[in-house]
Amino acid sequence: MALTESNEFKLGTKAPSFSLTNTIDGKEYSLMDLKGQKGTVILFICNHCPFVIHVNEELVKMANKYQLKGIKFIAISSNDIENYPQDAPHLMKKLAEEVGCPFPYLYDETQQVAKAYDAACTPDFYIFDAELHSVYHGQLDDSRPGNGKPVTGKDMRGALDNLLQNNSVLPNQKPSMGCGIKWK
Repeated sequence: MALTESNEFKLGTKAPSFSLTNTIDGKEYSLMDLKGQKGTVILFICNHCPFVIHVNEELVKMANKYQLKGIKFIAISSNDIENYPQDAPHLMKKLAEEVGCPFPYLYDETQQVAKAYDAACTPDFYIFDAELHSVYHGQLDDSRPGNGKPVTGKDMRGALDNLLQNNSVLPNQKPSMGCGIKWK
């Protein structure tokens, strides 16, 4: 498990469009189908990464809270399932059901969506405003597996609250860290 930091994603950048299959219901959705009225969170995650497993419960809590306020969450897995079969779509669906995932969990088979977002790690978090312009790209919080810090979602919650209150973008955005995306 090599620790990888997220790449820079310039604030104000328009979210690249996509159309992917939701492993939970088997239907295809575009970004426009799923975007939130007030904002959209895109999460690059996967099933097996210990950094994602560490934050899954908090992601579900955050989504349950903020989706009621008009911010939609969209999870995407772009990992190579040939070499990492634990990230296969049928297992994505199973995990989503186990953790009570209140958002779609999309499979990026070609990895083109991850490349369009310049995603580097799992988890990799992006927040966009109502017009799909980037307002945050950074960590959930300071917690990592084994560092003893509680998972609070502090950094992302701050960015989401700022978005909802029409406040300026958080100036200090720390990169997310986790396992590198498993490229083909």
